Amino acid sequence: MKRVLPFTSGSGLFLLFMPLAIAWRGWWAWLPIAIIFVVVPILDRFGGISTWNPDPASESELSADRRFRTVVCLWVPVAFAYTVWALVVAAAPATPWVDRIGLALSIGFMNGVIGITYAHELIHQPSRFEQFCGEALLGLVSYLHWRIEHVFGHHRWVATPRDPATSRLGEPIHAFYVRSVAGSLVSAWHLECDRLQRTGARRFGPRNRMLWYALVTALAYGLAFAVGGPIGALFFALQGIAGFSSLEVINYIEHYGLQRREILPGRYETTRPRHSWNAGQRLSNALLINLARHSDHHAIASRRYQILRTFDEDQAPQLPQGYATMFLIALVPPLWFRIMDPLVAQWNAREDVAA
Repeated sequence: MKRVLPFTSGSGLFLLFMPLAIAWRGWWAWLPIAIIFVVVPILDRFGGISTWNPDPASESELSADRRFRTVVCLWVPVAFAYTVWALVVAAAPATPWVDRIGLALSIGFMNGVIGITYAHELIHQPSRFEQFCGEALLGLVSYLHWRIEHVFGHHRWVATPRDPATSRLGEPIHAFYVRSVAGSLVSAWHLECDRLQRTGARRFGPRNRMLWYALVTALAYGLAFAVGGPIGALFFALQGIAGFSSLEVINYIEHYGLQRREILPGRYETTRPRHSWNAGQRLSNALLINLARHSDHHAIASRRYQILRTFDEDQAPQLPQGYATMFLIALVPPLWFRIMDPLVAQWNAREDVAA
């Protein structure tokens, strides 16, 4: 897509419906969740497949177009405003618990589905301002360490046994979730300690980003408690869990069952488009700023979202449905295995023949 407008659809949905959820509460508090997990999967089936790829001559122009990065960066103050507003409303004594839970989940999925997707784009960019915006969005869901682990861990070890965020063939979502959440935190700590050792800095010194991230997270909970008391802190925790849980489900989908060949002990073949599941559904890619063109992102991580390319079935494995639908299927392991395991087997057989 050459135009920036389609890529505002994801943030636009929450801009439209989140104020209704916060202000009116009741069943409106659950409306954003219904739109994400009911309406979007239905529409995604009828939205068609996008096969458009930027031609080499237009890539530089599109990449330099500041409108695309402005759309992403402007979401930061919006996400913070909605989160604080919802926290204040949820902490009010007159707000029923069912409304509090609905608001926390709606805000959490907003901060996960849109916020972390935008953060993912931003933390890969060379601009320190964009990286800061990405960290701010990750801070909303208490997942700041992911900035380190994803860029320096996941992108190095994706589709290998060393990557906690690569789901194994036959691994159910709940087992992956525990391994990825815990493993990513441990991986981020080790990566940061390795960086500090290379620069001669102290592990428990002021240059340790993990310590700063922990401090920022503690301050965020302190502010949530100051604004809304125990209910405010609980609200912030629940929406954060919902947010990073949505990320982990998407992680589960993106590389399920795919493996890079070990060419030497501890060394693996170069990451290629065939090591990520690709999806060309037009609506999902508009909502998630081309996140489902994941094969190209892992092939060239520095490519901005507006110039990510899609690949055909000869170059990259293809998901049978868009991210919105696959998200729901992943939550039902028997159904997921029934659909995906044969596709993994077919792809691996093709790879074995090609090798």
